[in-house]
Amino acid sequence: MENKLIEDAQHGNTASMEKLLSIYKPLVNKIARSYFLTGGDIEDLVQEGMIGLYKAIKNYNAEKNASFKTFANTCIKNQIQSAVRVASSEKNMVLSTALPIETSQITNEDDDEIEIVLPSSAPLPDENFENKERFKKITKQIVTSLSQLELKILLSYLKGFNYEEIANANNISKKSVDNALTRIKNKLSFLKNKNL
Repeated sequence: MENKLIEDAQHGNTASMEKLLSIYKPLVNKIARSYFLTGGDIEDLVQEGMIGLYKAIKNYNAEKNASFKTFANTCIKNQIQSAVRVASSEKNMVLSTALPIETSQITNEDDDEIEIVLPSSAPLPDENFENKERFKKITKQIVTSLSQLELKILLSYLKGFNYEEIANANNISKKSVDNALTRIKNKLSFLKNKNL
């Protein structure tokens, strides 16, 4: 029955396509809730997931691929992860203007230094003494504003890890990760101040 729907959808049957999209929408919602999109919300992630589902329907081959659900699950995750990576890097602009924040005093349990990358369009600190001082000030404010766990979560988030991966790495729940990111956002709201 499902394979017939997929085949019909692949041959342009709109009703079959809509039925499959409707059947698998709960799977998209479930996967989307495991991710966080910079500058977006859950609906943006669901939309990306639906694009992944659409691609899965169009590209599924019963002879080559596993079950459709397994194939769709992979396509949906890939599409969402791609969107998260792009959003996290602000379409590569953040990475090209990122400045490391010195956090030599902050370490995790394994004594690995935590590195935080702060996006900035300002000149590099060594180009201007004022900028160097400004970034020292921001670094100090971030380090003193966040707890050890919050710093680790922020670092993981900036590296593009999803809620589940961050939760597993820190032995906490996904809800705790979500709460921590909300706290971090509130604590670091001072970064919006142009006069820093």
